[in-house]
Amino acid sequence: MAVRPKSPDFILFFAVIALLSFGVVMVYSSSAVSAYVNFDDSYYFLKRQLIWVTLGITVMLVTLNVDYHVWRKFAKPTLLLTIVLLILVLVPGFGKVVNGARRWLGFGSLYLQPSEIAKLSMVLYSSASLARNQEKISSFIKGVVPQLLILLVIFGLILKEPDLGTALAIGGTVFILLFTAGARLSHLTSLGLVGVTGIIAAIILEPYRLKRLLAFNDPWADPLNTGYHIIQSLYALGSGGLFGVGLGRSREKFLYLPEPHTDFIFAILGEELGFIGTVTVILLFFLFAWRGFKIAISAPDIYGSLLAAGLTTMIIMQALMNIAVVTASMPVTGIPLPFISFGGSALIFTLLGVGILLNVSRYIHDK
Repeated sequence: MAVRPKSPDFILFFAVIALLSFGVVMVYSSSAVSAYVNFDDSYYFLKRQLIWVTLGITVMLVTLNVDYHVWRKFAKPTLLLTIVLLILVLVPGFGKVVNGARRWLGFGSLYLQPSEIAKLSMVLYSSASLARNQEKISSFIKGVVPQLLILLVIFGLILKEPDLGTALAIGGTVFILLFTAGARLSHLTSLGLVGVTGIIAAIILEPYRLKRLLAFNDPWADPLNTGYHIIQSLYALGSGGLFGVGLGRSREKFLYLPEPHTDFIFAILGEELGFIGTVTVILLFFLFAWRGFKIAISAPDIYGSLLAAGLTTMIIMQALMNIAVVTASMPVTGIPLPFISFGGSALIFTLLGVGILLNVSRYIHDK
C-alpha cells in the first residue's frame, strides 16, 4: 500500500523563508551604493535578486511535490552532465573569467555556475550509490573507494577553476555521507588525515592561497593587499555593536569592503543590524540544521536518510564556512552565504535541494 504523503516540515520552511527575507533586504542595503556607481541604478541587484528568489521558490515548491525517490533515476545522468559542464568551464571561449577565476558558463545574457550544480549532483549521486551498496560500506575498497574516485574528479575540476571553498564543501559533505552510511571510523580517520594533508599541499603549492593563509594569521601585516578583506570585514562587524548602526546606514558598503552583497554580506548585516541581527541569522541556520537532520533520522528508508543528511550538510557547511571567513575564523575563500548572498544559480540550486528535503519530510515516521 502506497504511503500517503503528509504536509512538509513547516519549521524548516519557515527558516528558509525567513533567511530569504533577510537576504532580499540585505542584498538591497549592501549593494545600493555599488549598483548606483556601476550601473546608475540603486535597485540593479535588488531587482535581479527578486527574480532569482521568485524562480527559486517556484522550483522549491515544484520539487516539494515530487517524490524524492524519483531523483535516484537522475543521479548518474546529472553527475555526468556536471562533469561535462565543469570541463567546459575550463575551456577558453566557453568559461568566463571573473576576478581571475574561471567558474561561469555564459548562455546569452544568462550565466551558469557549474560548481553549484556539482554540489547538488554529488549529494544525489552519493546518496543513491551508498544506499544501493549499503552492504559494501564496511569495505574500504568496495564501499569507500568508488565514492572517493568520483569525488576526486569533481574536486579536481573545481579546484582547477580555482574554487577551493566549494571543493572543500563538497568533500566535507561526502565525508558526512560516508559516516551516515556506516563507513568504519578507522577508514574515515585515515581519509581525514589524507584530506588535511592534501589541503595543506594545495595551499602551499599555490602562491595566492599561501598569501591568504599568511594574511589570516596576521592581516595587519599587509593591510592594503592580502589582509584588506579581513580587516574591512572586522571593521564592519565591530562597528555594529549590539544593535547595529541601523538598516541602510553601513559605511563599509561605500566601496570599502569588497563583495559586500555576495561573499561578505554577513559583515554588512552585522554592521547594520548588530550582534542581534547576526545571532538571529545564525539561529535560523541552527533551526534549519535541526529540522534537516531530524528529517534524515526519521526518513523511511536509507536513501531518504542519506539524501536529507547530504542536503542539510551541504547548506550548513557553506553557511559555516562563509561566516567563518567573514569573522576571520578561517582564511578567505569565495563561498556565498546560502539564501542571503546575491546570486542566481547558487540560490536556485540551493532551493531546489530544499524542495527535495521538504519532500522527504512528507514521508518521515514521526513529526
